[in-house]
Amino acid sequence: MPSITLRGLSSSFFITFIVVFHFSFPCHGDVGTASRYSPPYIPSGCYGSDATEFPSSNLFAAAGDGIWDNGAACGREYIVRCISAEEPRTCIPNQSIQIKIVDYVDSAVSLPSINGTTMVLSDMTFGTIANTSATFINIEFQQL
Repeated sequence: MPSITLRGLSSSFFITFIVVFHFSFPCHGDVGTASRYSPPYIPSGCYGSDATEFPSSNLFAAAGDGIWDNGAACGREYIVRCISAEEPRTCIPNQSIQIKIVDYVDSAVSLPSINGTTMVLSDMTFGTIANTSATFINIEFQQL
């Protein structure tokens, strides 16, 4: 019997550890990078040139290769927040936004501030979570 009690104690400890560990860290999404791009915004990669696909909030992005998923990313919405950057104090603390993917970075009319990022955020979107003097930021994102 003592070994059963010990196993029960170990199992309880393990479950408690997992619950505490899981809820102790605010990161529950994926981590990637984001750059920014400026007008003209023409969603050619997803919707032809149909600008009605832009969200009313004007918080949108172009998908990079990592999330493009052969076009399945079109219309997906994500919660995004800046988690770090090369320059200190670039991220706006405790700020997260909901964005919509309206384009593919390789077909976007405007060039990104840096190539190879997970997402390319519109100027307004980028400026909502980070200082716009930055060329790219590290982000946490989660698909809704």
